[in-house]
Amino acid sequence: MIGGKTVLAIIPARGGSKGVPRKNVKPLGGKPLISYMINAAKKSRYVDRVVVSTEDKEIADVAKEYGAEVPFIRPMELALDTTAMEPVIQHAVRWLEKNEKYEPEIVVTLQCTTPLTEKEDIDKVIKKLIDTNADAVYTVCESGYCAYLMQKIEGDKIYFIKDPTNDLAQHSAVYRQGLPKTYQVNGAINATKRYVLMKREDPGFGLNVPKKGEDTRAVIMSKIKSVDVDTLLDFKLAELLVNEKNEGNTI
Repeated sequence: MIGGKTVLAIIPARGGSKGVPRKNVKPLGGKPLISYMINAAKKSRYVDRVVVSTEDKEIADVAKEYGAEVPFIRPMELALDTTAMEPVIQHAVRWLEKNEKYEPEIVVTLQCTTPLTEKEDIDKVIKKLIDTNADAVYTVCESGYCAYLMQKIEGDKIYFIKDPTNDLAQHSAVYRQGLPKTYQVNGAINATKRYVLMKREDPGFGLNVPKKGEDTRAVIMSKIKSVDVDTLLDFKLAELLVNEKNEGNTI
C-alpha cells in the first residue's frame, strides 16, 4: 500500500512458450525463472498481493511454492500465442472483484521473463505513479542502437527512417555522440490505475504503449536488468548474469 492505495501485482505466466519451451519453470541459477519476479514482488515496500495468472498447473504449483497466490486458472482462450496482455490483466482484476470483492487502486503487471528486476525497480514505478498522479508508468531501457540512425530498405534503396533532410539524419555519422538518447520498452514492469486499465477496450499495440488521452510516464532501468528471456541465447545470458549476482559480483 502507498498513499492509502492498495497495490495488486499480477505476474502473467503462460505455459506455451515457444522460444524456450517451459521457460517460466525452467531452472535458472538453481531456481525456476518465475521465482525471481515473485521474490522481487514479495519484497516490494508497496505491493499488497502477488497473483500469478496462468493456465498451466505446473506453473501454478511452482508459483504457490514460492509464495504467490494462484486463486484462479486462466481460461485457455486467454493463453494463446496471439493473446494480448491487457485482456489477461483485466480478466485477473475482474475475477478478484467478482469472487473476492477485492478492488485495488493500482495494478502492477510484472513479466517473469526479466529475472534481474529488483524490488527497488518495482517500488520506483509505483512511487512515480503516485507522485506524478499519472495514469500509467512503465519501464524502459536505453536502446541498443540509436533510433535516429535506423534505416529502411525499399526495393534495393536504403533510407533513414527519419526524414533524410533532417539535420539529425544528415549529420549522424559525424555527430553521433550529440544525438538524443532513445529508449525502448523492456517489458519488466507496468503500473496502472485500476479504473484506467479497466476502461480500456482496445488492446492496441500492447500494454506498454502510451494510450491516447492518458498520462504515461517512464522509469529507466539498466540494460543488464532489462535482459528479457525470449530465446535460448537470452536464457544463457540471464543465467550468466544471475550466477554472477549470486556469487556477489557486481553486474
